[in-house]
Amino acid sequence: MTTLQPPAAVDRTARASLKRDRRSWTGWGFVGPFVAVFALVFLAPIGYSIYLSLFRDKLIGGTTFVGLENYQQALQDDQFWSGVTRVGLFLAVQVPIMLGIALLVALALDSGRLYGKNFFRISIFLPYAVPAVVATLMWAFMYGTRFGLVGDINDAFGVSLPDPLSPDLVLASIGNIVTWEFVGYNMLIFYSALRVIPHSLYEAAEIDGAGQWRVITAIKLPAIRGALVIATIFSIIGSFQLFNEPSILKPLAPNAITTDYTPNYYTYTLSFNGQQHNYSATVAIVMGLITMVVAYVVQLRGMRKGA
Repeated sequence: MTTLQPPAAVDRTARASLKRDRRSWTGWGFVGPFVAVFALVFLAPIGYSIYLSLFRDKLIGGTTFVGLENYQQALQDDQFWSGVTRVGLFLAVQVPIMLGIALLVALALDSGRLYGKNFFRISIFLPYAVPAVVATLMWAFMYGTRFGLVGDINDAFGVSLPDPLSPDLVLASIGNIVTWEFVGYNMLIFYSALRVIPHSLYEAAEIDGAGQWRVITAIKLPAIRGALVIATIFSIIGSFQLFNEPSILKPLAPNAITTDYTPNYYTYTLSFNGQQHNYSATVAIVMGLITMVVAYVVQLRGMRKGA
């Protein structure tokens, strides 16, 4: 036997259902613009790059489907792996130095014993506000042995300083530029993490008679582990994406910086100078996968308990 609901109850149920539907669509209204932009500027380029990597332009037959042949070629490309090895060396040396300096500065600012703290904080962060192109051109001028600061020092003191743009030193010179640019950025990440540590921990350490070094190793560093991991991952991604500095310095150091000096520069050369768009997309995808794997391994290692 069917029980009929009163018209008022049916109306209330319908209104409640309509409100739930409106709330669900209201949520999509907020996230919809982000999803659209994310799909347009992130997912679509990746999908198109994958599509391009499956084809190859041939003299006879035009653009043809080759499957994974481009990936096989990339894995056997000595020029590509030479660039990967170079940025790997850059990462292993430059990133620890940069993050170490940033951490020391952040600890000094947080200690409260540094006179003129606000001035030093803005001064160290200021280079990050300088565009990478401008920063590279500025340092390129200082590196010049004929017209720059190095050349002026040689002429003024009658010495012969090593050429910073020589094949043996150009990678270190690029590392110096990147370090100068991003120490302030990483310092701000560390300093922000240090400022949210509860003061009760410092008070307890003071009662126990812990010195500054003990406070740093037992309280501050463990408390900002997440910030350290984030800064490390950002730095790894930035190292693998190295492009601006070598491309701008190349006219001044043509014998030291080749077109395959870094993977990104190699990809750019293949696409815009060699018109090899399909193979360029393949190299970019392979490099993206390498970056993703390395960053993920670092994240797992950094956030592991007891690490």
